[in-house]
Amino acid sequence: MSAVMDLQKAVVAHLSADPALAELMGVYDGPPPRAAFPYAVLGDGLVTDWSTKTEAGREVRFAVTLWDDGEVPARLHRLTDAVEAAMATLPRTLADGRIISLIFLRTLIARDPAGPWGGLVEHRIRILQNQEI
Repeated sequence: MSAVMDLQKAVVAHLSADPALAELMGVYDGPPPRAAFPYAVLGDGLVTDWSTKTEAGREVRFAVTLWDDGEVPARLHRLTDAVEAAMATLPRTLADGRIISLIFLRTLIARDPAGPWGGLVEHRIRILQNQEI
């Protein structure tokens, strides 16, 4: 398993266990076929090389998208804040690497008039993998 896939798995487990996110009906590693609101989906982030002379590394633009069907975005604001706080406490050791830096980039909340609210929480995560180059 690559360190990036390991990161996805670690984030699903970490967010699913966070007490501040208990009202989420699920945290999914990809779009769910049918899910009750509110729920979170981990996106396939942009992955670039972040290697050193001696270690393989990746930089991941990691996004968590939250979906809610409420009338107002109040619950979604609370959930995006909770995701940001939970990501800050993500364990830095992965099975196939280690997180070197985890930086919050942005939050965005928007709504399609015909659909649910969407909230995006994006981080930049730099990982060094356990294998050498």
